[in-house]
Amino acid sequence: MEVIATVAETRDRLDAVRVAGSVVGLVPTMGALHEGHLSLVRAARHECDVVAMSIFVNPLQFGAGEDLEAYPRDLDRDLVLARDEGVDVVFVPSVDEMYPSPPETSVVVPGLAATMEGASRPTHFAGVATVVAKLLNVAGPCRAYFGEKDYQQLVVVRRMTADLSFPVEVVGCPIVREADGLARSSRNVYLTPEERAAAPVLHRALQEGRAAIDAGERDAGAVAHRLRAVIATEPLAQVDYAEAVDPATLRPPERLRGEVRLLVAARFGRPRLLDNLAVLVPEQD
Repeated sequence: MEVIATVAETRDRLDAVRVAGSVVGLVPTMGALHEGHLSLVRAARHECDVVAMSIFVNPLQFGAGEDLEAYPRDLDRDLVLARDEGVDVVFVPSVDEMYPSPPETSVVVPGLAATMEGASRPTHFAGVATVVAKLLNVAGPCRAYFGEKDYQQLVVVRRMTADLSFPVEVVGCPIVREADGLARSSRNVYLTPEERAAAPVLHRALQEGRAAIDAGERDAGAVAHRLRAVIATEPLAQVDYAEAVDPATLRPPERLRGEVRLLVAARFGRPRLLDNLAVLVPEQD
């Protein structure tokens, strides 16, 4: 496994493997690797000839008062996990390497980024889209793997790559969960034992939302109300948002039909956790 710290060397290395006829799979991460990240590596390993991973805690996607300095970092452990999963190239740039001077260019996807996470964290998706654009430019033509746990991010990245004609196929991979349904997340390490016991309420809320749809509910607002009501039963959970949306536009439809994405976010003490669930609305007689 090669560990590379510079843009130029990473670009040259991946260009060389493409010249040799290999397909590159890219797994962008902020480190603190867990089973969710490793599932992306396995998908890339299965579908591509060469797997590249980036590990970079991107300051642009953290707003004022967020956990940039405290964000979990353990590069040595991450590299061991990456090597054990068969990653070929790991790009580990410094902040100065990625942003030699304060960037004046920002990538924004305003429609898709305005709601939910975008409403709670107004600068977040500009930071995400900007760093992903840079990483895709470094990697070159590839398949890029993102987890569905950050579903809004996945939709934003897909739209950005399409709008800007990146030679990249964005691949979404299923959420990896703990045995009690909690979605795997780097921020789970912040949870106290009491908060950890409370956090699966997000998954229970999504299951209740799906049950309401299966029982015939077709009003997005009513389903969202049900999601909030379930989360509110947990005293340690502070609801941020709960929505039933069209999976492409991220807007609540007038009437639920076809595929729907249920999305929730809540704070458990310090950590703020996300979860979501795809639901196929049954056809009614």
